[in-house]
Amino acid sequence: MTLRSVAVGTGHYLPARVVENAEFEAKVDTSDEWIRTRSGIERRHFAAEGETTSSMAIAAARQAIEAAGLTPADIDAVVVATSTPDLTFPSVATMVQAGLRMPGGFAFDVQAVCAGFVYALANADALIRAGQARRVAVIGAETFSRILDWTDRSTCVLFGDGAGALVLEAQEGAGGPEDRGILATDLHSDGRFRDLLYVDGGVSTSGSAGVLRMEGREVFRHAVEKLAETAETCLARAGVTADDIDWIVPHQANLRIITRTAQKMGVDMDRVVVTVQDHGNTSAASIPLALSVAVADGRIRRGDLIVAEAIGGGLAWGSVVLRW
Repeated sequence: MTLRSVAVGTGHYLPARVVENAEFEAKVDTSDEWIRTRSGIERRHFAAEGETTSSMAIAAARQAIEAAGLTPADIDAVVVATSTPDLTFPSVATMVQAGLRMPGGFAFDVQAVCAGFVYALANADALIRAGQARRVAVIGAETFSRILDWTDRSTCVLFGDGAGALVLEAQEGAGGPEDRGILATDLHSDGRFRDLLYVDGGVSTSGSAGVLRMEGREVFRHAVEKLAETAETCLARAGVTADDIDWIVPHQANLRIITRTAQKMGVDMDRVVVTVQDHGNTSAASIPLALSVAVADGRIRRGDLIVAEAIGGGLAWGSVVLRW
């Protein structure tokens, strides 16, 4: 028998304010057509004043725990993937722990930008397999609207805010690819490419949060190549092939990246969950948001084989293969 980390509940939260592409026309030299053509994005959600990464994470986690038929007292650990924490410290995860009124357990953040949720899943899976926790709430939450340069039309139109959550539970499996749960993970990073996507501020440098900077064409080139490669590696580790995939749930950065990656893997777009048109790029929140939406609308069902893959600043990238 093999211990597996099985998804037993999902949840998500989106701020009430919906920002259509047309709103940017008064701020920068852009248009709805320009944004749609280059990114596939039609709208995104922005956090309200006083709404924080932790408050959104708490809402998403609470929904996921309820969907799993559990209570916060049943959760042993909280892992939050974010690059936009409320404070320099403490971690967002400890704020979630307090907000859920968990009576015990432990909590920490993971920072791998847009690849953060994949990294968080891999860490949570390792905790479960090592016997450190039986149930883990894994959350991706971001308020990227707080770190955008509103004069840069190439970046400010791409990002949104939100949170998604997944509850993993230790269950016994037979040890093969037919098992439910996480079957394989694959993580990578290469700091030589840090200048392609970064924020120009920080505690030990400027003392301010800074704003996002990106070399879009270079990020696009790296994304398609690296996402397909990590997904194929992860599939091989899980003992399955691209033909076995029911759903790819990719990081929702850009529709062209999503489409090109699927083509490179030989997977039709009708097997790809796409939410970028409604959410924009929500960084570490994008995969759990897409998962939660696809579970809620009935696309993802028990037994489906799923590949989640993402790339973000660092550069950091990776993938997870799991059976629902």
